[in-house]
Amino acid sequence: MAVQGESLSVCIADDDQEMRERLKECLTGLGHHVVSASDSGAGLLQSCARHRPDFVVTDVVMSDMDGFSVVAKIYRQRPLPLIIVSKFDDQEFFQRASREHILAYLVKPIDKRNLAAAITIARARFDELYLLQREFQNLRQALEDRKMIERAKGVMMRDWGLTEQEAFTRLKLTARSGNQKMIDVARTILLASGACGTA
Repeated sequence: MAVQGESLSVCIADDDQEMRERLKECLTGLGHHVVSASDSGAGLLQSCARHRPDFVVTDVVMSDMDGFSVVAKIYRQRPLPLIIVSKFDDQEFFQRASREHILAYLVKPIDKRNLAAAITIARARFDELYLLQREFQNLRQALEDRKMIERAKGVMMRDWGLTEQEAFTRLKLTARSGNQKMIDVARTILLASGACGTA
């Protein structure tokens, strides 16, 4: 992500021309570059695909679809910080926003100061979520690797008559001597035994 204070590219959407101009004015005043200003959800989706912005600011109510549906589609295409602006401030909208990947929610009318705070919060939350997802993926991969190594040890114990410790030591030494990772050696053993695809 860009560092704080850096000029970011942003796609905006609102079905009200005056509000689009206001958003553009505020964002430009904050040093950001508005790469597109759409009046519909479909337009915002196309703009995000074309421009790949750093973040999105969109109204929750548009002529063709609601903003929540739009941001859900955008997030599935490419996760990025998403900010909703709306005249609604009831609890139902806040709860839906929290379920739909919305990282900041502004109630109209907006001003430059509140928008700046929302951008900072949305980007910080996005960075936290991104790191958590990376950690989760790394842990999941480590678990999958561990399972594969355990299966390879089982094959070595069964086919080569080794104890568990001997199988582990053989895996480790083979990896070291071949300048490979243990998981790669384990995968080779499982492929050779035909057991790579088994659970």
